[in-house]
Amino acid sequence: MTVAQPLVLLAAGGTGGHLFPAEALALRLRDRGIRVVLASDGRVEALSGGFPASEIVSIPSATPSGRSPLARGAAFLTLGRGFAAAIRAVRRLNPAVVVGFGGYPTVPPLLAAQMLRVPTLLHEQNAVMGRANGFLARGASVIATGFSEVRGVPARAGARRVHTGNPVRPAVLAAADTPYPALSPDGPLHLLAFGGSQGARVMSEVVPEAVARLPAPLRARLHVVQQARAEDLARAEAIYGRAGLASASVAPFFKDLPARMAAAHLVVARSGASTVAELAVIGRPAILVPLPGSLDQDQAANAAVLGAAGAAFPRPQTDFIPERLAADLEALFGAPERLAAAAAAARRTGIPDAAERLAALVVETAIAASTR
Repeated sequence: MTVAQPLVLLAAGGTGGHLFPAEALALRLRDRGIRVVLASDGRVEALSGGFPASEIVSIPSATPSGRSPLARGAAFLTLGRGFAAAIRAVRRLNPAVVVGFGGYPTVPPLLAAQMLRVPTLLHEQNAVMGRANGFLARGASVIATGFSEVRGVPARAGARRVHTGNPVRPAVLAAADTPYPALSPDGPLHLLAFGGSQGARVMSEVVPEAVARLPAPLRARLHVVQQARAEDLARAEAIYGRAGLASASVAPFFKDLPARMAAAHLVVARSGASTVAELAVIGRPAILVPLPGSLDQDQAANAAVLGAAGAAFPRPQTDFIPERLAADLEALFGAPERLAAAAAAARRTGIPDAAERLAALVVETAIAASTR
């Protein structure tokens, strides 16, 4: 008799912050002989050739957070259609467990699983629980967390909490093998700046201008790698071209970002959960600029954790101006021992085996449900 291969349904929002940890978990589950199916919204269709899943299910979704009552109403209607599609998908797939990584695209499949009495596991990447996970938390079997302390978990959520850390991609684990680059009084200095789709513009506005304000001897040693939107490329390149740097590479996207992170002496970035986890696992110091305006202030909380550990230097966006950043860069590059200490502190906070920890928890949750 042929034994059916166990199946785990992963649900994740269609952005890298949600999909990267889902991808890392999928690889570990696949290594255990478990079939993985991914459910997300339409944005994930472009990933069908790269995500390690045997099937990708597109579920209609929307975010009901707009100010317009009409827009909110339309979002709830879309979520309703998504719930109906998710009910059909969960019944067809019959997963052993459904794992959600946050974002509103996870609400229909996780809610459908809870209604059909399929065990659900939530993974919260941030130091503050997101709204979608908060909505689903009361019906979850287990809540896994990226940080040891997570604020905003509903008081009525009785699920067991397990600190697994944030799963990181194989490319990040490979980059973690690179020791922190040695700093010498006259040697090269490597700066990496990136911010994701919501942060690249402010990085393009501030980082080049800050670098141009540095003393000439420092600029002559400086190698800059910067992510910038296509419309900001020419301006950033022009500023760097006039600054007399050792080198500057500016592009809208770097496929080898983990390797570039490992080559950096200092990183300037947003503080999304995946970025913070990757910095910690690779062990690189960073000036972190949390995305402002978030209702939950999750990025500020993430940055505060690394800041308290001595691994990063958080800066609110109100203080993220060329003059202040130039002063920070000059002070940090002038204190190699401070950068090396922050790099070591970052590595101490990292959890490189988070994906394996989470995979073990998923299997444990499925086995516990099957024996009831």
